[in-house]
Amino acid sequence: MGDLNFKTDAFRYSSRRECVYGKNGMVATSHPAAAQVGLELLKKGGNAIDAAIGTAAALTVVEPGSNGIGGDSFSIIWKDNKLSGLNASGPSPQKMNPDKYVNNEEDFPTFGINTVTVPGVPAGWVELNRKHGKLSLEEVLEPAAKLAEEGFVVTDVVGQSFHRSFKRFSKENKKHPELKSWFEVFAPQGKSMKAMDVLKLKGHAKGLRLIAQSKGKAFYSGEIAQAIDAFSVKYEGCIRYEDLAAYKPEWVDPISIDYKGFKIWEMPPNGQGIVALMALNSLKFLELDGIDHPLTLHKQIEAVKLAFSDGNLTIADSRHMTVSKERLLSEEYARNRAGLIGDEATEAVPGIKDDSGTVYLATADSEGNMVSYIQSNYMGFGSGAVIPEYGISLNNRAVGFSREEGHVNCLGPGKRPFNTIIPGFITKGDKPVGPFGVMGGQMQPQGHVQVVQSLIDFNLNPQDALDAPRWQWFKGNKVIVEPEMPVSTMNALKNMGHEISVELNKGQFGRGQIIIKNGEALVGGTEPRTDGSVVAW
Repeated sequence: MGDLNFKTDAFRYSSRRECVYGKNGMVATSHPAAAQVGLELLKKGGNAIDAAIGTAAALTVVEPGSNGIGGDSFSIIWKDNKLSGLNASGPSPQKMNPDKYVNNEEDFPTFGINTVTVPGVPAGWVELNRKHGKLSLEEVLEPAAKLAEEGFVVTDVVGQSFHRSFKRFSKENKKHPELKSWFEVFAPQGKSMKAMDVLKLKGHAKGLRLIAQSKGKAFYSGEIAQAIDAFSVKYEGCIRYEDLAAYKPEWVDPISIDYKGFKIWEMPPNGQGIVALMALNSLKFLELDGIDHPLTLHKQIEAVKLAFSDGNLTIADSRHMTVSKERLLSEEYARNRAGLIGDEATEAVPGIKDDSGTVYLATADSEGNMVSYIQSNYMGFGSGAVIPEYGISLNNRAVGFSREEGHVNCLGPGKRPFNTIIPGFITKGDKPVGPFGVMGGQMQPQGHVQVVQSLIDFNLNPQDALDAPRWQWFKGNKVIVEPEMPVSTMNALKNMGHEISVELNKGQFGRGQIIIKNGEALVGGTEPRTDGSVVAW
């Protein structure tokens, strides 16, 4: 019998997933191979933090179009009966001169070496391992290095990201000659990788091992730092060795609101997690009419729009913010904002770029530790600039700055830009309920709102909360919805003034993961819109 002739991206029937249950440990993320790495580390004696680092490293290999070693990360950790947060996002280089771009939005590049901020991912791994890990960093990063060295099979979802970036960087190549480095690493045969192709990333393996062996020093003050500096000088970029050598991630206290007997936690700015909290804070003052009721969706959309309009004006590097997070999350402020939500759609304008590439993961272990972790290069492969000999895809996070003079998030040297990536966590009393997240640019706080309300207001299980049809607000009154949403609901929203359109691209609605702790049981849900996987022990 010959080979079967099937298409990897064609499905006739809808898939139905069940929750995954475990007791000794659990890993939930967007790629099965990465989830298995985390599970292996748990079985080896590692804890949830080791599993999170190992899974994150594996995701830089098997989902290179969504994240990379040269990106940023944020994490919320439950350990020793308390929450802590690690901000491993980086600032702009000291040579980044805003004068050329202030009040000149169009001239700021979207790709290329001058969109790169200092990568925080490797430093985040090192710091998490130093403070909370049980295994050595070499043990934790080696499975990912082995995956890169021996090669991995490209999935359909990952193949689509290769195809998009191949087309995009082919067009941008003339303006940015440094993008040829991307083709050298990720299109070695001169064509886009596709599903069922096998890709080996030996430079990536080398980079991971150097980071592990040196506990990050190779990246920030050793040979990788020197290679990044030389690459930037060659292509007239801003980032330099000194920017890397000066970088340190920052331990911070997560921020929260009380929501109907639970606490919802996010990372403080420069991330946009506060947008999700502001929206939920307003929604708790409004009557909801059921998960699928048009009035419920209307109120959610309006609350999100108001929260984004506030976030756009206020969110920046915390050292530069002029409005306190306490004010934005106050009960009085939330009640006032809720009072603005009526029966008709209103106008609001976000200041967020879209088309992002991000990965999210959640882990838990038998000791009670749990991690909510997210990392990203921002737009797909980020800047498109790659340090080939070490497999380092550099981010384009500087695109997140405002070019408006006087704005708190205005482009400038040594500043962290507004960052889209946000991990979430839920507690009740002094106990953890669990980590959750939905990645995807502007979709992230909107996904957090929808998932939290599905879990708390509508009593859905973790998998059902992720399976529920989603909507995403873009700008003005424009809202896209998934085709599974009932036509009657769409029509009702249109009658309220929302401009509703059906979006067939599942990638527009984010990718989520949830782990919930219930007694001794761990209950996990994963994203049906991608190669989602929950593995338990």
